[in-house]
Amino acid sequence: MKIRFGYVANALGLWDASPSKTITFTHYSKLPKGERINKLKSITAQNLYHTKRILYYNIAHEIQLYRLSSSIVPLATHPEVMWDFYTPFKDKWDELGELIQKFNLRVSFHPNQYTLFTSPREEVTMNAVKDMEYHFKMLQALNALHNGLINIHIGGAYGDKNQSLKRFHHNLKQLPKEIRNHMTLENDDKTYNVRETLSTCEKENIPMVLDYHHYMANKGDVDLPHYLLRIFNTWNSFNNVPKVHISSPKSNQTYRSHADFVSIDFVLPFLKIAKELNQDFDIMVEAKQKNLAMHKLVDEVSAIRGVKRISSSSIEW
Repeated sequence: MKIRFGYVANALGLWDASPSKTITFTHYSKLPKGERINKLKSITAQNLYHTKRILYYNIAHEIQLYRLSSSIVPLATHPEVMWDFYTPFKDKWDELGELIQKFNLRVSFHPNQYTLFTSPREEVTMNAVKDMEYHFKMLQALNALHNGLINIHIGGAYGDKNQSLKRFHHNLKQLPKEIRNHMTLENDDKTYNVRETLSTCEKENIPMVLDYHHYMANKGDVDLPHYLLRIFNTWNSFNNVPKVHISSPKSNQTYRSHADFVSIDFVLPFLKIAKELNQDFDIMVEAKQKNLAMHKLVDEVSAIRGVKRISSSSIEW
């Protein structure tokens, strides 16, 4: 079993390297009209440059798994802005795409919690479609459609989980098929547990991303060893190994919040369950300390008897 590890958005330790600098619509609106587009371009250019720095960091540290920032382009989906963020930066998008291709990087996006398909309000669904289109366009710009994915949650229950799931399947039809082919679904920590998310994925032929921390916070009566193979099997028709999200609770009082680092004691039971399947998969570390937490976790997993480290960010067990 081989496991590759990755992290989210920002490489801590690189000076001033945030790829998520932005501007509020209020601030944007107060600018003179002639300065507005230049401000958007300036921030986007900065975010693209920082993304390039981070990709080079990942390449130097043999990190093939990376979640790109959803905020690379400011106000990309705002109905009163929605500007062309590709043409002015074609060379920069192409440069990033060449790095992704050359070094076989597995990149993804994770839109925010408002990108959902369970709402009874049509405008919420239409905004979700717009947001998915924005992320898809970035994957296109990066020439990363061969394995790039956009991960979301099912959404809210709105007082009736069964009806909301029916709405999910209905509203998802609004999403163009080419974008649906690049989406994944993740179990959440409050509403849709592993069983419900898995059933939805199987019905829609969508890969499921298991979030182990969310599972622990929202177990229900689900016994994970009985479901993990089915979860991994949702990836069978896609061109990459399954992906799992790993984090650990900040405290018992704030159990759903992510800690700075990942507790090896918290995640070891999952790793032992996965080992029984002997299947390769990738782990996205969702800790506050980003790449630093990822490196620490790889060090600790590598110290387990029988585990062999095969690169800076991958192990074999």
